[in-house]
Order: sequence, then C-alpha cells, then structure tokens
Amino acid sequence: MKHIFSIIILFLTLSLQAQELPPIEKFTAIDYGGDNQNWMISQSEDKFIYVANNKGLLEFNGSVWNSYVSPNNSVLRAVNVIEDKIYTGCYEEFGYWKKNDLGLLEYTSLIPKLKNINLKDDQIWNIITYHEWILFQSSHGLYFYNKTNDTFKIISSENIIYKAFLVGDHIYYHVAKEGLYRIIDGEAKLINNEPVVLKDRVINIFEHKNQLLLLTRNSGFYFLENDTLKQWDVSSYSKLKEYSVFNSIKLDDGSFILGTISNGILKINKSGDIEYIINQKKGLVNNTVLSLFEDQDRNVWAGLDNGINCINVTSPIRTFIDYEGVLGTVYSTIIFDNNLYVGTNQGLFFKTLASKNQEFTFIEGTAGQVWTLYNDNNENLICGHHLGTFLIQNNTAKNISPVLGAWNFKKIPNHENLLLQGNYNGLYILEKTEDLWHLKHKIEGFNNSARFFEINSNNEVFVNHEYKGLFSMKIDEFFEKIDAVKLHPEVPTSNSSSLISYRNTILYAANEGIFKYEKEKSIFSKDTLISKLLIPEQYTSGKMEIDKTGKLWLFSKNNISFIKNDDLTNKPEITNIPIPSHLRAGVLGFENIQQIENETYVLGTSNGYLTLDLSKAETQKEFTIYIKDVSIKNLEGQVKQLPIKNNGVFEHKKEILTFNYSVPQYDKYLDVKYRYRLDGHMEKWSDWSNKTSIQFENLTFGDYVFEVKAMVGNQLSQNTSRYSFKINRPWYISNVVLAIYLLALIGIGFLIHKAYKFYYIRILKHEQIKNEKAIIQIKNEKLNQDIESKNRELVISTMSIIKKNELLSKIKKELKKSNTNKDIEDAINLIDHNLNNTKDWKFFKQAFNNADKDFLDKIKAKHPDLTPNDLRFCAYLRLNLSSKEIAPLLNISTKSVETKRYRLRKRLNLSHDDSLVNYILKF
Repeated sequence: MKHIFSIIILFLTLSLQAQELPPIEKFTAIDYGGDNQNWMISQSEDKFIYVANNKGLLEFNGSVWNSYVSPNNSVLRAVNVIEDKIYTGCYEEFGYWKKNDLGLLEYTSLIPKLKNINLKDDQIWNIITYHEWILFQSSHGLYFYNKTNDTFKIISSENIIYKAFLVGDHIYYHVAKEGLYRIIDGEAKLINNEPVVLKDRVINIFEHKNQLLLLTRNSGFYFLENDTLKQWDVSSYSKLKEYSVFNSIKLDDGSFILGTISNGILKINKSGDIEYIINQKKGLVNNTVLSLFEDQDRNVWAGLDNGINCINVTSPIRTFIDYEGVLGTVYSTIIFDNNLYVGTNQGLFFKTLASKNQEFTFIEGTAGQVWTLYNDNNENLICGHHLGTFLIQNNTAKNISPVLGAWNFKKIPNHENLLLQGNYNGLYILEKTEDLWHLKHKIEGFNNSARFFEINSNNEVFVNHEYKGLFSMKIDEFFEKIDAVKLHPEVPTSNSSSLISYRNTILYAANEGIFKYEKEKSIFSKDTLISKLLIPEQYTSGKMEIDKTGKLWLFSKNNISFIKNDDLTNKPEITNIPIPSHLRAGVLGFENIQQIENETYVLGTSNGYLTLDLSKAETQKEFTIYIKDVSIKNLEGQVKQLPIKNNGVFEHKKEILTFNYSVPQYDKYLDVKYRYRLDGHMEKWSDWSNKTSIQFENLTFGDYVFEVKAMVGNQLSQNTSRYSFKINRPWYISNVVLAIYLLALIGIGFLIHKAYKFYYIRILKHEQIKNEKAIIQIKNEKLNQDIESKNRELVISTMSIIKKNELLSKIKKELKKSNTNKDIEDAINLIDHNLNNTKDWKFFKQAFNNADKDFLDKIKAKHPDLTPNDLRFCAYLRLNLSSKEIAPLLNISTKSVETKRYRLRKRLNLSHDDSLVNYILKF
C-alpha cells in the first residue's frame, strides 16, 4: 500500500505545475447580483468599479455590489467612466449615468440628440474618450458625441467594425474584409489591408518601442512600420498561435495581459515572453475572458463569460495554490542545493528554483506527515517525519531512524558530529560517522514530547511542552541521561507557545508576551522591550522562526512580523506585514517561513504556499473611505434614501438610520477594518470591525455628526468621512407647542395659586378655631389641674386638722387619767385652745374656697340664717366627709355630729327623704 500510494503521488505530480501566481479575488454572479457575462470594465476617480453586464450596470465600492438594470432591459456591452459620468451602451441605446444627491445613479439617454438617425438594430460595443468627444462604437458606425455642444459626428461602415482603438492621440478601427483605418482630418483613411488584417481580427493596438504594435486574434503580434506589418519575433509567438485571443491591455509597467477564449489569461512581459498563464485550474472563475481593465492601483480586472476576477498583478505576494490537492498542507519549507523543498501532510516534494513553472516532484518513500526539514551545513538534508527520520540524498529518501515523530533537530555545541533530536516521546542523539547519520541512542530521564527545544554550551536543554510547561534539564557529558529536570512556573503555559534561540538568548513566546532566559538567575523574565512591540490582543500563535539574515519572524492575527536590531542603536525594531491569519490559511502553531533569495520569502499555507517580496511590500498606498449611502427605515419596513452630499434633516420618529461605507481597495491580502462614532450620541470610537454598515435606532432629537475611518492592513485611511444631520424636535415639544405649554402652565399655576389660596384661607380659619378650642381646652385642663391641686391641698389640710385634733384628743384623755394638779389643767386648757383654734378654720376655708369657689356664698345666699358653724359643717359635708371624720374637726363627739346633721336639715328645710349630702353637692 505504501508503494502504491507513492506511485499515485508521483503520477499526480506530473500534472502539478508549480506556477506562482498573483493573488486573485473572485466574484460570481451570486456575489455581484447580475448575469454571468461581463463585457467591459471601467473605474471612477473615487476608485469605484463599473462593469457592463448582461443585466445592466454593476457598481462595486470595495465591499458591496450594486446593480442597475440597462435602460431598455437589453445586454449592456460597453462602459467608460469619464469625469463624473458613467457612459454606457447597449442595444440601440447609449447615454450616461450620474449620481444624484442620494448617491444613486440616474440615467440620461443621448439617443434623442441623434434626432432622425437610428442605430438600425445595432449594438454599442466600445466607448472611447477623445478630447471633448465621446466615441460610441457600434458594429456599423462610430458615433462621436461632443460633450461641450451636444452635437454628433458619425462615420458609418457597411461591413462590421470589429473594434476602435485610441493609440496616443489617434483613433484607429478595424473593419472586416477591408482592413485597418485611421481617422485623419475628420475622415477615415485605410492604412493597411494586408492578408493578416483581412483574414484575422485586430484585438488591440499599442504603442511599444516607439512603434505601433498590433495584436491579432490568432496570429500573434505585428509591428506596423510605414503602413506595413512585420511580425514581432518573440518566444510567445508559437504559443499565441494555439490560442484565440479575445481582448488585451498593456499594463502600466509595459507588459501585456491577454484574455483568451477557453484558455484563460496570459501575462507577457515587455520582451514578449510569457511570464505565467492563469486559467480555471489555477484560480480563474472561467476560462473565457470577455474584457480586461487595469485599475488605478494596477490591479487587473477580468470580465469573464461567467464571473469577474480581480488579479493583484503588482502584489508583493505570489501564491501557489494546490487546487488538485496533491501537495496538501505545507508544514515546512527549505532551500537546499538550489531546490525548493516542501514538506506537507502528504509527503516531501521539491522543484528547482531556476524554473518558476517547473512542476513539483514527489520524493518516493516520504508519503505521510512531514514535520520539519533540516539543512546540515549544506551537506545533507534531513527530514523529520511521522514515520521517523529520513536522509535526503540525490532526492531520494533513506530512513536513518525508525523512532516515530521526529519534531526537530539542533546541533550540539562543540560536537559537530552530533545532533539532538526531539521526538514524540523524548530526546534522541543522532551521530554522523563516515559522513553518514544514524540513530545513536535515546537520552534517558525525559519521556515527554519535545517539539520545541534548545541546547546551550553547558549541555543545558530547554524543552517547551504546550500543556505541561517549560522545562530545563542538565544532560550528562556522554549525552545519555538527564541529571535533573526543572519546571519553570514563572512563565505561563500557553497553547501554540514556542521556544527559540535568538542572538545568544533563549526566548519563550506565549500569549502574555516574550520571555528571555537569565543565565545568572536560571529563570525566565519578560522581555519588556520586545513584548511591548507586540499587541496582546493580536496573539494567535507563539511560533517563531529565524531566517538566514537573522530576522526573528512572528505570526499574529493580522500580521506576519519580523524583528531586527537597528545597526546604530542595537535596539529591536518590528516590521508588520499586513497578511491576516485567515488569508494566510496556515496551520496554527505550525507557521513556517524561509528566505528564498534577497528579499523573497516562502510561507507555507494549508493549500500550498505564498512567496513574499519584502522590497515591494514596503510601498505605501493612500486609501480613502467613502460614505456610500444613508437610509432610514420606518416601522412599516419602508426604506428612504437620504442625501449624502448635504446635511440631513428629518423628523423625529421611531426609525432605523443606516450608514453604508467602504474603502475601494481590491488587494486580496489587505484586510480592511472600520471604526465609527456618532457625535451627539457616543463620544468614544467603536472597536475595529470588518462591518461596512452600522444602524442606529430611535435617536433622540438634536444635532449629530457621524464619523467613520478605516485601517487597510496597518495603514489608516487618509481621511475620516463625515455626515452631519439633524433630527427635529417632535411636534409635541416644538417651540410653538412649548410656548403653548408655558402659557398653559402659567394659567394652571395661577388657578392652582387661587385654589390653594382659597383652600389655605379656609384651612387657616379652621386651624384658628381649632387652635382657640385647643387653647380653651388647655386652659380648662389647667383649671382642672388647679382644682385638683386645690382639692389635694384641701384634703391634705383637712386630713392634717383631723389628725392633729385626734392626737390632741388622745393626749387630753390620757392627761385626764392622771392625778389632777395645776400643770395638768394648764396642759388640758392649752389642748382645748388648740382644738378650738380658729386659725385652722381660716386655713381650711381659704383652701376650700380655692378648690370650690362661691359654694359658701351660694349656700349662704340661699339660706341666710345659717351660722358660721353651719357653713363650716356644710363645707365638711361638701367634701363628703363621714361623721367620724367630721367629729375631730369640730372637737365634738360623733353623736353630736349626727345631731348637727339633723339641725342643719331643718334649717335647710329638707324633707325626711332628701339626702343632706346630695343637696349640698348640687351647689
């Protein structure tokens, strides 16, 4: 099976022509929204591309295609942008398109200016500008339109006019069966009718080497000298006879591009040699080329029988794309013995550098995954392979190590006959004896995969494992075993990390930056100088490569970059080449680049390789960003275009505002990113994005300025495109309505003021009454408190008198029990005097009157015959005192109190049923 596979690969490589071609951008009918065939291409001053398509006019702004139906729905076959007008021609119709204020194209026919002249069932095939004239070429006439005075001059022909040409300052045209004409002094003059122009068709006429050079369809190139044709004897002559050339252009550099029927495109240099051929197998959408055009950036556009291609002929990048899948993904490239060797997932291939168009040859026995290629001092080529290690001699492979998975090889310092090899399962030693390499032994003590490793003069080996980390280890003097293994936790473990020796320093690259090894401390520290040259968010792979000139190459999301030290300051400088990772199409972590010669490098991809010429990559271009259109969509989904040249003004509604913008650049390997901001809505710029449109919803009223800028590769656009617009206030907050609101507010305020005033007056009156009542209540409460206080004083006074009299009475009784003498009598008299003391009554009366005003006066007024003792007795009854309590107050017995009650009832004229106390309490 192995031999069968090798034979199949070898057979396929016979047809694998290693032709390195310029990048090609492809557009199909689905992409541009038109029909298959594209007949003519032109470009405006703002670099927009216009194509005459079967369905009508196509417009391309670098990101979006727009299509316009031809004026009479016929096939549009000619287009030419002249100043601010796009002139087109189709069946029985020609005129021009011009952009309106909305950025859309509007058509104006020139047929009415012909008056009574008809095109007579004819097509317009070509449009040429000549001074103030526009030439519309049909099959049987040349219609010269004077754009300054709107007049026509017409030259007719009975036979078919194949094509008209502007060469220098002269107009030529080729007529079937008649020959080649030139317009002189306003008249057509036949200048050549030799058999070549009678039997063949003149495709184009050029100025070349100060002579007229004619290109025919099937007969090649001819110089026209003194009206006589002379064949241009060049190497491409015989090849051109095999092709049917349909159209051609001469490029700005003096070379030629020829479009054929069924055979694609030929690039011919100034000397007439074929540089390359591009056909459908090599990247074209279709092999029949209907039109060719060189744009302002020297890209070649090909209008095909089925699609449109843009060929970056001046790009510093050339591509070899393995369309047949023979090579596979390229993992390693190397220049050895003037051959380019390509190691892929399908084996090892080579071709000589001298021949650009030579096919790749498969090296038998290498079928399978190639990991690396190593140049042994230009003496041997060693191939690291999944199946082991191969020595490549005379382009044949010899297996020198059966150990699976040979990742890489490093020369051991001071041991020219030894190589350190990293494999799937550790480190091995290869030894050269008698100029032949062979496997010596495995180094014991380390069994991890060793894809990235470095060794220094102290036999110290560093191995990077993407998942386990970075190790350093000491190998014994016989390279047989590992003495010690150390893991370096000071560096981050990272996918696609890498290890390399650069300028006598070991570097480790990960997503957090580049770290260098410090021998004195035996640790890795971040190299801030190199790391700051890199943008962290651009990290995709830590893979590093060093070329023969000492450049350190790195690979990021948007660039491939190289670092070299300045000759004067010795400081590292980084150069970024804008080839995004998605366009490089390489395998992440297996990026590879090799110098071919001078400034040319080869870069492996997933379907072939790229070559890069750094001398051309340094050319700076200027890029301009345009706002193509502005539209607004309402809630019903209706879209309305807005003027893009003037400031926009529209009413405030719940709508979606859309801006479309682009940079008209057509380099396949230049990525365009955009950022924007809307002044009045957002202060900061947005992040960079590939989106070419942005929408804003439900913006509030006010003044806005939309700004957008672009970055093409690593270069900012030379301008920032702006669009100013204003959203009017909604009607309900317009100035008039606001004035009405103000007046209404004043009126409502006045009414509210009146209402509040009336309300508060009532409230104040109510509060006043309430406060007065509260004051009265407080006074009453105070009076009640006073009364209670006086009552307490009266009670206290009464009780004090009662207690005093009771005490004196007890003392008197005790004294009477003693033997009588004069001192005892004096004491009894003194007690009687205190018991009948009127001062007690006066004090009681004063307290009683304070507590119960007017009672004594009222009862005296009603019963004037009451004595003072009666009033005193009434006062005690008013206090609701019992007879027992009253007795000591009057210094009488309880029975005497009852007698006094009876007498008082009589004086008060109370009946037997009336209560004496209740009567007194009623006063």
